[in-house]
Amino acid sequence: MKNLIKNSLVFIVMFTTFLVNANSTVNTFNDDPKTTLTLINVKQGNKLFVKDAFGITLYSETIQNSGDYIKAFDLTKLPDGDYFFELVKDLKIKTIPFTIKATVADIKKENEKNELRPFVKSEGNLVYISSPCSNKRPLEINIYFDDNGFKLIHSETIENTQNVNRMYSLNKTERGNYKIETKIEGRTFVDYMKL
Repeated sequence: MKNLIKNSLVFIVMFTTFLVNANSTVNTFNDDPKTTLTLINVKQGNKLFVKDAFGITLYSETIQNSGDYIKAFDLTKLPDGDYFFELVKDLKIKTIPFTIKATVADIKKENEKNELRPFVKSEGNLVYISSPCSNKRPLEINIYFDDNGFKLIHSETIENTQNVNRMYSLNKTERGNYKIETKIEGRTFVDYMKL
């Protein structure tokens, strides 16, 4: 009976520890080495990553179906250290950090973050870029044209502003593929357009 109560308490503590929030949950159980990640309201085309503390991608997946995403991950093979799940949506990035210690995943619910990514839109030969810059951190913008390999045609770094709103007019005679690269807070985002 003592064992049953003890095991029940362990289960309850583990379940509440790994409940991340209403939009995502991560559960793990003693008898199953897998950690189940549940993400609510994802869209087809969203990207999910598992990364280490240095930002190196260990796993990546493009979400195939809109709705709820549920998948079991065996994280016990990872070496001890800090990691995080990263869900990249159209304009939002959700990070769910976790630590592996002695083959046990410890989800850091209190450190979960939601960040906005730069918004890039094209209309005709115009490119619009807008981005909130928390703490006035710099935003780097690089525009490349594909001329048998992408070549940099414009680069600028915008600093000391809370919000960036830029419009770029591309040369109508330079028809082809463009790559728009935005870098903020150590992250790089790439968008493509065709003129």
